[in-house]
Amino acid sequence: MALAMIQFCYKSDTVGNLIKNPEDRSAAVGKLIEQLGGKMVSFYYAFGDYDGLIIAELPDNASIAAVSIVSFAGGGTTKLKTTILMSVKEGMAAMKKGSGLNLPQPKG
Repeated sequence: MALAMIQFCYKSDTVGNLIKNPEDRSAAVGKLIEQLGGKMVSFYYAFGDYDGLIIAELPDNASIAAVSIVSFAGGGTTKLKTTILMSVKEGMAAMKKGSGLNLPQPKG
């Protein structure tokens, strides 16, 4: 399973609609993720550069991309950022694979 963090910013219209008619958006997002064989680990609203974030576990990176694409295409967001997450074990495996590799830098 692949793990991702999806950060989002709502359009001002979307925020206005949510103020008029508060709705648990995590339920809709959770259903979308489940349709792709995954599960939503968490959904948070935030203050800062993004209005909220989702941590989701899905079968593969293509499924993660599908969640992001469908979410953005719906028109309720202005900005979406998807970050693939790795466990410490996966990170260490990447470090070991990189050990001894070298990429020559451009000559200037």
